[in-house]
Amino acid sequence: MKLKSLLLRYYPPGIMLEYEKGGELKTKSIDLLELSPSADVNTLVGEIQQAEPLITASRTKQVRLLVQRLQEKLRQHSDHNFYLFKVLRAHILPLTNVALNKAGSCFITGSYDRTCKVWDTASGEELHTLEGHKNVVYAIAFNNPYGKVHTLIGHCAEISSALFNWDCSLILTGSMDKTCMLWDATSGKYVATLTGHDDEILDSCFDYTGKLIATASADGTARVYNATTRKCVTKLEGHEGEISKISFNPQGNRLLTGSSDKTARIWDVQTGQCLQVLEGHTDEIFSCAFNYKGNIVITGSKDNSCRIWR
Repeated sequence: MKLKSLLLRYYPPGIMLEYEKGGELKTKSIDLLELSPSADVNTLVGEIQQAEPLITASRTKQVRLLVQRLQEKLRQHSDHNFYLFKVLRAHILPLTNVALNKAGSCFITGSYDRTCKVWDTASGEELHTLEGHKNVVYAIAFNNPYGKVHTLIGHCAEISSALFNWDCSLILTGSMDKTCMLWDATSGKYVATLTGHDDEILDSCFDYTGKLIATASADGTARVYNATTRKCVTKLEGHEGEISKISFNPQGNRLLTGSSDKTARIWDVQTGQCLQVLEGHTDEIFSCAFNYKGNIVITGSKDNSCRIWR
């Protein structure tokens, strides 16, 4: 095996290795999920070299620099206040969903008008209109293939959300039966059920390390669960209507929610405190998302507009 290059992965923290084996280019990751800004870099680099034979002495300086860049990112503050940057008259009928690509350079919107549109984040310019659906577009995402097919049976009502954790080992589903379920992504077998909400679960998500799970419900609250113990650790209360969308920022210390009360809110994950209310939409918010840096928010509403906050 021959190491070709080292790549930095900010969220979740880690280093990607590109190496050649048998004439084929492959990748593997060194996960640094427990990395802290105060960790001793030389000690950590030594541990990495001991565990990974591809990291030879000639790569020590490069690995040290990558770890230091990760630490600098962790030191950055997340007390960013958002302001309205742009309003996009996106569709002729209400929006159902918005999603950013991984780089945050563009995003996609879905609508009751049976179309999807791709937009440039910086300028707000419409790039493409995707047509062909014969009914409402309820879910959208940029391509990220996993190569596995399972039928997950266990919920007793409609499934409102489904997604993988960061390493694709678990699948999280949210349902109108007021519960979320965890599934083994390799086998498709049931793992656990998350309970506590008093009404339908409309959205759910993992943080970028896979350690936390957030749920949004028609009961007007959001909850944060420990993914290992499956216990609720924080309850977010403050919206005056059902919460249709929830997402973590890349750093994992903030949550973004969108609600039928026409507002989006930024929350502290640990305390459950509401840090900021994003107001301006004239109808319920169906979707919202952070970009990959966590310093831009996009909201999509039944008022037929999409707003960019930065």
